[in-house]
Amino acid sequence: MESVSLNTLKKELNYLSPEQLAELCLRLSRYKRENKELLSYLLFEAHDEVAYIEKIKSEIDLQFSNINATNLYLVKKILRKILKSLNKFIKFSGINQTETELLLYFNLKMKTAGYADTGNILLTNLYNQQLLKINKAIEKLHEDLQFDYQREVEKLG
Repeated sequence: MESVSLNTLKKELNYLSPEQLAELCLRLSRYKRENKELLSYLLFEAHDEVAYIEKIKSEIDLQFSNINATNLYLVKKILRKILKSLNKFIKFSGINQTETELLLYFNLKMKTAGYADTGNILLTNLYNQQLLKINKAIEKLHEDLQFDYQREVEKLG
C-alpha cells in the first residue's frame, strides 16, 4: 500500500469534522508510542517551551546520574540512548533554539562528567559530532542568539 503525499492528506483533512479529526488522532496515538508522545507534547507542552526544556534537562540529569562509569562500553551505550531520546524531543519541538539549548546541555553534562576527555575515541567522536550539530543549529538562529550561544560553545570547546 502506497502512502499519498502530504499535500493530499492536508486537503483531505480539511474536509473532516472536528470529531472525525479527534478520532483519527486518537487512533494514530494507539499504534505507535512516538505518535502518542508527539500528541502529548502538542497538547500539553508546546505552549510553554521553557518548561519543556527544563523537564528534558531534568530527565538528562537523571539519566546521567544512573551511568555506571566503570565500563566505557556501557557508558557509550547509555550516552547513545540518552542522545536518541534527546533527538526525539528535539524533533517534537522543531524549534532551533530548543535544539541548540538541549544539545549544549548534553555536551556540558558530558564534559562535566569527564566523558569528553577520557581519551576514548568513541566518546570523543560522539562529543565532537554533537558540537558540529550545535554549530549547525546555531547558524539557523537570529544573530543576537547566535552570538550568545557561540560563547557557550567556546566554553565547551
